[in-house]
Amino acid sequence: MNKPLQGLRVIELGQLLAGPFAGCMLGYFGAEVIKVEPPGGDPIRNWRQVKDGTSLWWRSLGRNKKCISLDLKTEKGRDLVRELLKSADIVVENFRPGVLEGWGLDPESLRKDNPNLIYARISGYGQTGPYSKKPGFASACEAISGFRYVNGYPGEAPVRPNLSIGDTVSGLHAVIGVLMALRSRDEAVKDNKEGGQVVDVALYESMFNLLEAVVPEYDGAGVIREPSGTTVTGIVPTNTYKCADDKFLVIGGNGDSIFARLMVAVGREDMSTDRKYTSNADRVIHEADIDLVLANWCAAHSLADAMAILDEHRVPSGPVYNVADMMEDAHFKYRELFEAVEINGESLKIPALLPKLQGTPGGTEWPGPAVGSHTDEVLQSLGLDADHIAELKSTGIVADS
Repeated sequence: MNKPLQGLRVIELGQLLAGPFAGCMLGYFGAEVIKVEPPGGDPIRNWRQVKDGTSLWWRSLGRNKKCISLDLKTEKGRDLVRELLKSADIVVENFRPGVLEGWGLDPESLRKDNPNLIYARISGYGQTGPYSKKPGFASACEAISGFRYVNGYPGEAPVRPNLSIGDTVSGLHAVIGVLMALRSRDEAVKDNKEGGQVVDVALYESMFNLLEAVVPEYDGAGVIREPSGTTVTGIVPTNTYKCADDKFLVIGGNGDSIFARLMVAVGREDMSTDRKYTSNADRVIHEADIDLVLANWCAAHSLADAMAILDEHRVPSGPVYNVADMMEDAHFKYRELFEAVEINGESLKIPALLPKLQGTPGGTEWPGPAVGSHTDEVLQSLGLDADHIAELKSTGIVADS
């Protein structure tokens, strides 16, 4: 079964997470992704949990990629990348703005040889503007975007999710931009026009894109949305409660009819018909009273019992899972959210990538490989013979696996 992006060639020049996550998504759905790494490889190969000398994270992030190691600080290394880019459909990079211009690998320099190249650029603050040259790690970009401000509890330091969410969300924005640019390119080519363009993705803007009504609420009503702990400002009830077995349950009962069913479920039918709780605006005024009722009810029930009662009354609720919970859950298994790959003769589960496509699904063909594992294959595709490749390796321009 063909994958939807089959036939597209992607050159991935990024390191760490944002660019490589975009490349991972494109490769999962069928694109040929050639990852160009510096000698020694992408630093993420050694981050977090390492087994047999390689990060377990890399096995997921590097899946389906053909890895070649080139020294882009040398002119010959850059020449080889230029040759690769002549036949590419897409390039994904997340260098600091200006670096690739200095190497002659910027969009304008490449346009004459490949006018239809889609050039996805991921950086902290975008390719233009006063902050464009600033170092842009996700942590700082999440902060300036406004995202961090609304996380945590009032009066305390903002809370960071224990994930590199800014990088991942930016990688998703890059994929969205690339797919739209490809659609535009196809239309341009039909009209015998050049269809290449730059997709400019900024980490802080990707996170800014998640802020829902924060901007119009401030501009139109002068309201600055503040952190609100485990709740969401202006929507009631939606909160997290501790059950009798010390497990946490999230309840979303903020729809008017859902709230009525919720109150019946927790034995407070009187509140289901009380006019002071009829609308969300009413419930916001009485949020503390509603939360106290739900907290007391959850405290008297185990997580399983509470969920069974709420399911019976069609009230949205869910447990707070850790990874062990997820991997034991029957629904996660049924939906095939884990894929098994083989590493040195041992099985390793990595997450499937979403969304699911019924007719042309994606999939993992191989886990993140060793540094330079596809060097010979890729260089031979450029017409280099074995002697030439050996010479490049001897000079350190090309790293062997």
